[in-house]
Amino acid sequence: MLWIAIRMLTGDAQKFYGLLFGIAFSTLLITQQLTIFVNLIERGASGVFNSPNAQIWVMDPVSRTTEVKYEMPSTALDEVRSVPGVEWAVPQLRATAAVRTSTGDLEGVSVIGVDDATLIGLPRNMAKGSRDVLSEPDAVLIDDVGVTNMFQPGEDPVGQRLELNDQRAVIRGVADSIPSFTSQVTLYTKYSRALNYVPGTRNRLSFVLAGVSPGADPKEVAQRITRQTGLKALTRDAFAQSGIDFIIQNTGIPTNFGITVFLGFVVGVAIVGLTFSLFIRDNIKQFGALKAIGVTNAKIVRMVAAQAGLVGAIGYALGVMGTVLFIWGFSGVPQFKGFYIPWQIPLISLGAVALILALTGWTALRSVLRTEPAAVFR
Repeated sequence: MLWIAIRMLTGDAQKFYGLLFGIAFSTLLITQQLTIFVNLIERGASGVFNSPNAQIWVMDPVSRTTEVKYEMPSTALDEVRSVPGVEWAVPQLRATAAVRTSTGDLEGVSVIGVDDATLIGLPRNMAKGSRDVLSEPDAVLIDDVGVTNMFQPGEDPVGQRLELNDQRAVIRGVADSIPSFTSQVTLYTKYSRALNYVPGTRNRLSFVLAGVSPGADPKEVAQRITRQTGLKALTRDAFAQSGIDFIIQNTGIPTNFGITVFLGFVVGVAIVGLTFSLFIRDNIKQFGALKAIGVTNAKIVRMVAAQAGLVGAIGYALGVMGTVLFIWGFSGVPQFKGFYIPWQIPLISLGAVALILALTGWTALRSVLRTEPAAVFR
């Protein structure tokens, strides 16, 4: 009987392809939008992810993210180093500045000053050049988003001179970093040089990055730093989550993406429901004939479920495949760099597809169950 159900479904090519399109489009929209949403809000923690060596981030109590921060006095560094359980601690400066390129273009950039001796605070990998080039005079590193925003395609940024707050800076390499939430150009340099590039108030220290002694618990050490210094100390994971929460709480991104995902579900219900109802209506005589020869309602339910399952499986696979192709196709764009599909999202899409098929299938099935076997002979 299941084979008969499949033949009934595929025999009407127009409605079969219509059902596939509805499921595939709904799956694509839900999966793609959820993927972009998750990856976009994770950009709020890009500053933490780009400093992989730091186990603890220490900051002023009012600071919330790597971008929303309040500078501390330089004495905070020594205070953190004196806390038991802290193996090392280094300074980090984060500030914004305006850069004028050699062609005269003006670009807003984020300047990050890392520890002069250890270079802790730099991204783990380099797209071009070496981390050691920061020892050269006026040297800065630019991220790959900055290469796209500030230079023409094919133009080599290495060796290019910049005017940074009336001071000379020379790009010596390209850092392989995760773009920020705003995809702003980022320049990395030594802490002492960053102090000259970005003059400001008396307090200049943005963060203290710390590592814990072997065997120590980073969470306990962070709590100890807070008690002893009065500063806010968070573990790497906790501070990364703070950046993500800040975007969720202070932007309309969750609402906008939520509306889009809901519309994808509604469109799926509308297209699949209408097409499935038309398919059932056009085949009502065949179902009546089956009931006339003794096929029970339970078997008919299984037949319709098999039809819905076939459409759902193929449409779901096409939708997920479309999302994978979308992510792969834009993987070369710096703004989409590092985008991935979390394993939970396909499961959410699968649940949405199952709910769409359950709602539309049951609605269409009601007319079949009410059909009398004698109706086929009238």
